[in-house]
Amino acid sequence: MAQHTVTTTWKEKMAFETDNPLGHSVVIDTTEENGGDASGLAPKAMMLSSLAGCSGLDIVALLKKMRAEVDDFKMIVKGELTEEHPKYYHTVWVDYHFTGSELKEDKIEKAVNLSVEKYCGVMEMFKKFADVKIDIHFHKK
Repeated sequence: MAQHTVTTTWKEKMAFETDNPLGHSVVIDTTEENGGDASGLAPKAMMLSSLAGCSGLDIVALLKKMRAEVDDFKMIVKGELTEEHPKYYHTVWVDYHFTGSELKEDKIEKAVNLSVEKYCGVMEMFKKFADVKIDIHFHKK
């Protein structure tokens, strides 16, 4: 059974440094109005980045296997928080944007769907607590 371990250490004020099994670290902080210095990433927003990163890794690997090249690929992820504590994302929108002169739209859609429905573990976790809405955008060069 696979397992990940991270160590998160308080630095000062509201800032923490957390590591990653790949050997990298990142600072987590909050806004000045909440006692921080805004010196790092916000924890909840970092979850949205994890969602994009997980799905993006899947899609890039799948597109390579499918020989469906794109010139540019980005994801815009938005999350709407609940009003009451504990605040969590109840709705999340993931917009996939692909740019190229000869986009193979059918293969790109297949890669996105495979990530969303089969491969992305972070996506599966989000689906346990949020309504995740997906949209694919094609931009011709």
